Amino acid sequence: MRTALWVWFIFINAVGYLVMSEDKKRARNRRDRVPEKTLFLLAAIGGALGVWIAMYRKRHKTRHLSFRIGIPLLLFINAVLYAYFLR
Repeated sequence: MRTALWVWFIFINAVGYLVMSEDKKRARNRRDRVPEKTLFLLAAIGGALGVWIAMYRKRHKTRHLSFRIGIPLLLFINAVLYAYFLR
């Protein structure tokens, strides 16, 4: 189970990072955007670290209070859950 959890951790955080990066690219090109609900869902199901890293590396959604508070909160919850299940 530990291996599967590590694989999930790497996969979902990579997906979170890539989706957040793609949304930034779409914003620059004035194309259809990724819904914020999708970004929060990715963070909630374990990808908060990837979303958070992309948020600050790409300077995307950093002015939105819901992201400045919500993503770090989900990151904390993710960390607690991963630590619990990986112990």
